Amino acid sequence: MSSNGSGYKVLVIDDSNTIRRSAEIFLKQGGHEVLLAEDGFDALSKVNDHKPHLIFCDILMPRLDGYQTCAIIKRNAHFSNVPVVMLSSKDGVFDKARGRMVGSQDYLTKPFTKDQLLQAVQQFGVVSQEVQ
Repeated sequence: MSSNGSGYKVLVIDDSNTIRRSAEIFLKQGGHEVLLAEDGFDALSKVNDHKPHLIFCDILMPRLDGYQTCAIIKRNAHFSNVPVVMLSSKDGVFDKARGRMVGSQDYLTKPFTKDQLLQAVQQFGVVSQEVQ
């Protein structure tokens, strides 16, 4: 938690270093603690160790894609209430529907703006904090 108590612990999963870095900068400017993972396997251990309030997850990743990663997180009783927001460079109806099927709360199209990212954190981080 940040010192002012309003920040959330946010995990950003993306195989693109550029996306991870920009998300980290935006989120830190918003007063949030940021965890970064470059693929689904990396993410699963970080979810377990750090118990984030909110997760941003890229869809297209090697080894374990975003849908699989989200589904695994949601199947774990400890983390099923953690909101997951999918990230994709495609703004597709099919992708959004598939994301909802595996339990994601929302969908952001890349490249996202600082406002979009912080708005998603405000919207969904609250839900997660009430549950914990």
